[in-house]
Amino acid sequence: MRRRSNLARPVWASVASAFLLALVLFAPAGVAAQEEAAPDTTVLAPPEIEAGAWALVDAETGLFLDGENPDGGLPLASLTKVMSALVAFREIEAGEASLDDEVVISEDAESYVGLVYSNVGLISGETVTLRDLLVATLIPSGTDAVYALAEHLGDGSTEAFVARMNEEAAALGLEDANFESPAGLDTPENFASASDMAEISREAMAYPEFAEIVGQTEATINTNNREIEIFTTNNLLNAYEPATGIKTGTSPESGPSLTASAESDGESYIAVVLDAEAEDGTPGDRFEDAEEILEYAFGRYDREALIARDESYENLPLPYRRGETVELVATEEVFGPVDAASEVERRVTTPEPPPSARAGEELGEVEVLVDGQSVGSSPLVTREAYEEASLWQRARNAVTGIFQ
Repeated sequence: MRRRSNLARPVWASVASAFLLALVLFAPAGVAAQEEAAPDTTVLAPPEIEAGAWALVDAETGLFLDGENPDGGLPLASLTKVMSALVAFREIEAGEASLDDEVVISEDAESYVGLVYSNVGLISGETVTLRDLLVATLIPSGTDAVYALAEHLGDGSTEAFVARMNEEAAALGLEDANFESPAGLDTPENFASASDMAEISREAMAYPEFAEIVGQTEATINTNNREIEIFTTNNLLNAYEPATGIKTGTSPESGPSLTASAESDGESYIAVVLDAEAEDGTPGDRFEDAEEILEYAFGRYDREALIARDESYENLPLPYRRGETVELVATEEVFGPVDAASEVERRVTTPEPPPSARAGEELGEVEVLVDGQSVGSSPLVTREAYEEASLWQRARNAVTGIFQ
């Protein structure tokens, strides 16, 4: 770039400086304000993650935020056990089972002690509570424990329990998920997408008992005659302070995989990494990948009130009274993650207004969407009461309508 010398034309330099100073001093205030108010739409770029797939969702709303190949079905390995635990908590919630159920370990469940490395060493004939089977399934990823759990909740049939897992997947609207075993052993028909796994994780974390279990780094379970100390396979809990859960998975087909949750300053996110890879194609570090994704989320998004309680979102025309309206205000707050580039849309739906309404009567709904995805909604109620239109108001309304 060529530089102009101030010494070459001192007169012109002085004139130019004076002119610029005058522009600054006498510029309209509105112009300056508009320049200062220009929004900053720059946002953090997503991390470069080497993996078969990854996904990031908001834990509170389920809003999909980012990812790569998030909708392709891939092997899950022991991430499958999150779905097994979710089905167990659904059964408990429905009153079909109890955390205090006593479960007798079968020979089939014990057989996985010698077949897979992820087990807690349960022995046929031992008795373990359903609670401790969930702990053994989720913290050290005990395959023997999850088969005992599946047999118990499937009335002796693992196949019946797996059918229940697929029913749950359908109920959640998961389009790229199918299960063939409660443990996620490598089979062609056991898979899910990263976004599906994020939704399964979010649903499971909604149960306080589940969240408490997966947040532990170690625990002790009891059989009828001994104690077994167990330790988490989720090293993120030890290495990343905001981490709150949840589960690892590794197999020859799935590669190192992880679903991880974290919370900080009122924000909570779930990151899923399937088949983590290093740059040279060897197995990668799923924990570093998950931490990078979660840190990206905390850095990019802010949790804001997208619908505010008592704020007006509609002026509803009153029946037979032209030009008269009643304010409809939200009764609930809806929060969601947004950044500088987010497109926030609010959609209001209202029925035909009744002839009269009391203050606080529900007459509609406002739904908020972020980048086309629904975040939540709130009922809309009348801020003030209104009376039924008089005969004179009806007549005037009709006459006005004729001449318009």
